[in-house]
Amino acid sequence: MVIKTYLKTLLKMFRRHIARFISLVAMVVISIGFVSGIGSAADKIDYSLDNYYRNQNVSDFIIKSKSATGFTDEEINNLRAYFEGADIDGGMSIDLPVNAEEKLSLRLYFLDFENWTVNVPALIDGKAPETVLEAYCEQSDDVIKGYSVGEEVDLSPYGFALKVKISGVIQSPLTFNLGGEPSYNNPENAEFDPTIVGTDGMDCLENIIYIDKALLPVPTGDLYVAISDRSVFNRYSAGYIDYVTKTAETLEAEYNVKVITLADNYSFISLDFYSEKVLQIGYILMVAFLLVTALVALSNMTRLIDEERSQIACLTTLGYSPFGIISKYILFAMIATGIGAFVAYFVNLGLSHFIYFVFNYSFYMPAVSNRIALVFYLINVAFIAVATIGATVIAGFKMTGEKPADMLRPRPPKAGKKVLLERIPLIWNRLPFKYKSTVRNVFRYKSRFIMTVIAVAVSMALVMAGLALLDLCLFGGMDSSAIEGVAVLIVIFAGLLTVTVLYTLMKISISERNREIATLMVLGYKNGEVAGYMYREIYINVGVGLLFGYPVSALLVWFLLDVIVARTMAELSWFIWLIAPVIVMLFTGLVTLILYRRIVKVDMNESLKAIE
Repeated sequence: MVIKTYLKTLLKMFRRHIARFISLVAMVVISIGFVSGIGSAADKIDYSLDNYYRNQNVSDFIIKSKSATGFTDEEINNLRAYFEGADIDGGMSIDLPVNAEEKLSLRLYFLDFENWTVNVPALIDGKAPETVLEAYCEQSDDVIKGYSVGEEVDLSPYGFALKVKISGVIQSPLTFNLGGEPSYNNPENAEFDPTIVGTDGMDCLENIIYIDKALLPVPTGDLYVAISDRSVFNRYSAGYIDYVTKTAETLEAEYNVKVITLADNYSFISLDFYSEKVLQIGYILMVAFLLVTALVALSNMTRLIDEERSQIACLTTLGYSPFGIISKYILFAMIATGIGAFVAYFVNLGLSHFIYFVFNYSFYMPAVSNRIALVFYLINVAFIAVATIGATVIAGFKMTGEKPADMLRPRPPKAGKKVLLERIPLIWNRLPFKYKSTVRNVFRYKSRFIMTVIAVAVSMALVMAGLALLDLCLFGGMDSSAIEGVAVLIVIFAGLLTVTVLYTLMKISISERNREIATLMVLGYKNGEVAGYMYREIYINVGVGLLFGYPVSALLVWFLLDVIVARTMAELSWFIWLIAPVIVMLFTGLVTLILYRRIVKVDMNESLKAIE
């Protein structure tokens, strides 16, 4: 019977506060869905890179003989013994000068097509060669021009009396960066930085052709080694880097060879680099969204509990413990958080796949992994749950700490106090009455004023962060479509955050001041004047929030640029500092339009009823 009564009370509370419940759910969806979507995208990239490494049997070492005659059978056997259990393919690569002035060359890879087990390519177009006179060509990118299927390539100008016909276009698993691959195309001279496009050595190769070794008896000059333990890679784990580095040093010391490791691979390094940057951005945004979510939850639950103060007073009088009283409010917050987290999971999935797709503008991305990326999502859920439930507990215990007699009486309106501006008669005496009341009201509700200022400042900082990254991608020479996509998402979700926060805080303000609004209507104020009465306070709060938003934005942007993308604030365009507050003000205007009907439709009769 007690449980049945409790459930009825709980259901009534949900029906009575459904708008507040939806607001809390929306806040959780935005916070968890967006932030975890960014973090999960980084995890998806990592999982996919690991799968790609295994599925294509990517080489950990490319061992190049320094001898003109290539490796002897004894040397090959010794290396096979050294890498016990490893897959090893032998081949030969020859660079043929095409244009000496532009330093362009054609590379020929002579490989054993029948036993191609390491660095297995993906067939992009055409078919596998059916005769030794048919060959593969490398897929085109920003450097490699590529050939068409069926095209004949005459190699006689380069000292080979033969022609080969291109039967298929392939994508090497070692070169999936659209900007080229300096680590293999010009390993001796390449000086590459993942943040810079057009690095030295990236324009050396005009084309790449793969020819069956059966066509021409060339020596084995290259060995491609895929170690047997594929789990050690684990997206450039510290153990893997240490292993390949020390092994390369040992091989170069003991054999007359040049060793290129996967730790030198530009495509893998650059994709891993940007994945790490996306993850770092996710952690920064997690802190910002967590702060705002906690503020909104505290405002929501404080107002909800305040509206039920008389019921809490009765339960306190009947001897219920403080925790017993606030348990239903905790359950309210938990259910809202649970539903929000559930919906946020699908937002997270959509955003992570979108970001992964955007990476295709910079890379030939591996097939996306089916492995579920839950780590970042669960971290966000845990933090947001603690924030919302913690805010509920704080608001609940604060209320249950009051005397029942005080809680049974309606909370009296906050008294207006003199503000600093009143001490300047030259200004104060010239202000119309409506502006004087607005200024006093702004500082009368200090807690809401502070919450709005903090929320707006953080929202503006998030917008600035997105604009800063976007500015660097568009005008600052940071060529990364992936980061550009993340930047656009940051601006969009910062806008959604602004709308949700301001809507929640303004709605609470209106519900708390229904009697005040009804009184203005009784006094003959028109709809526009009543709305203006509320709007003026809102825009003053937002204006102050924007002023505080500049130092908060500067701090966030500085950290983002200096720590994550190694850029300085001096590289940013000046106009983005003007665009960010305009975007926030536009969203504020949208919220005021949405709330206009709620303001002018206040029921005067109900609002003016009060227990004195």
